[in-house]
Amino acid sequence: MTTASTRFDAWTQGQSYDTYMGRWSREIAPRFLDWLDPAPGLDWLELGCGTGALTGVIAAQARPRSLVALDRSEPFVARARRTLAEDRVDLRVGDAAAPGLGPASRDVVASGLLLNFLPDRPAALSAWREILRPGGTLAFYVWDYPDGGLEFLRAFWTAAVAIDPAAQALTEGQRFPFCTRRDLSALVSGAGFRDVVSLGIEVPTVFASFEDFWEPFLGGAGPAPGYCDSLPSEARARLRNRLASDLGAGVGGPIRLKARAWAFRASA
Repeated sequence: MTTASTRFDAWTQGQSYDTYMGRWSREIAPRFLDWLDPAPGLDWLELGCGTGALTGVIAAQARPRSLVALDRSEPFVARARRTLAEDRVDLRVGDAAAPGLGPASRDVVASGLLLNFLPDRPAALSAWREILRPGGTLAFYVWDYPDGGLEFLRAFWTAAVAIDPAAQALTEGQRFPFCTRRDLSALVSGAGFRDVVSLGIEVPTVFASFEDFWEPFLGGAGPAPGYCDSLPSEARARLRNRLASDLGAGVGGPIRLKARAWAFRASA
């Protein structure tokens, strides 16, 4: 269902998404798998695989017996198929809230940067728990939106709201206030999982120049780029100039920021 806050959530351009967000998810994914330290030879289900940031790491590091990875975006799945050459990976177009796998059929259900976008999270988590075998593992990570853990996105929306106060309702911090360690732990426990453990994972997000920072917002893949794409050219130029000023882009050189995700694991 499209609402006022979701109307810019465009998920159709795989290349643009990789430039905007996928490259940072790829930095989180190996650290996430290091922390999970799963046994080899398990049956995995990855939900919301996108362009394959987490998928490739699961295949390489976890050495699964099987891995079904699905996403509702056909272009994203098509890009993942082009970039992943793994016999063990079964990439599918499908709905993460209703994956369509049989009960007690998977050892691990994993996702990266997905849970906050699902409209009925308790129902989705309950469906995932049914897919897991007894003692199976739920594992996921999401950005720490409420506390500004994604600094480049916080900078974008701070500048956008300064120019267009109505943009405040579109910010991820406003839309996903539950993306905190405490609230997510309660959400997972409330869905019937036990032994809930969490970890904050932080990575640098270094942009070679202001253009390297700005150009991903022009690709239309994701809420902030979708909003940027919707602006008239004059308003977009004002936003660009405000961001450049806020980030001190006039001095040249790289822009060094950070990204923090909350990672969770729990048992079925």
